[in-house]
Amino acid sequence: MEKGQEIYEGKAKKLYSTTNPELIIVCYKDDATAFNGLKKGTILGKGIINNKMSNLLMQHLEKIGIPTQFVRELNDRETLVKKVRIIALEVIVRNIAAGSFAKHYGVEEGIVFEHPTIEFSYKNDALGDPLLNEEHALALKLVSKEELALIKKYSFKINDVLKAFWKECAVTLVDFKLEFGKLTDGTIILADEISPDTSRLWDSKTGEKLDKDRFRFDLGRVEEAYAEIFKRLEAHT
Repeated sequence: MEKGQEIYEGKAKKLYSTTNPELIIVCYKDDATAFNGLKKGTILGKGIINNKMSNLLMQHLEKIGIPTQFVRELNDRETLVKKVRIIALEVIVRNIAAGSFAKHYGVEEGIVFEHPTIEFSYKNDALGDPLLNEEHALALKLVSKEELALIKKYSFKINDVLKAFWKECAVTLVDFKLEFGKLTDGTIILADEISPDTSRLWDSKTGEKLDKDRFRFDLGRVEEAYAEIFKRLEAHT
């Protein structure tokens, strides 16, 4: 598959066209941002880990019936994926109080929810990705009622599968962000990435954070945390 021109550069990835109009190449960078781009830096090796981790988990999810963007890993940083129109609706599934949830609602970090929660935000950097309820998403015509129901169904199923998977790795899945996209025929599939950038992952025994929060809050040992989470992932795939 011949790599074409760069068609987009985001905070963490670059996208390239290919000779097939239905496929593109995603290239993962080591650039790191937090707080809607206010904090910027570099996490050495992050691009390689995020690329490989996303690919392994996407393939795992495909096996249990979740359609994904993944096609084929090309090298350490690049993967061939299906071209989609990203739905401007970020989905956050939470199992434990942390991050913005703990801050917004004044609850202690670490409280385990009786049932997982789901929340949505409008994918718009200029507006700071504001929270949405389901009626807002429908009013803005981001999705139809049927599409939203499918996205919720997929998201909770992904949560169940990933929680069980990470438990085997002695890791607690605290929360994570998902993005979905549409193929040209309108089919909704899981897109973007699943990585320490988009998930909160804590060591099950010590509670040590093994994700991007180490970068966000200057906790140190950022590269080591990413490497540790990937080592555990590889050992169980």
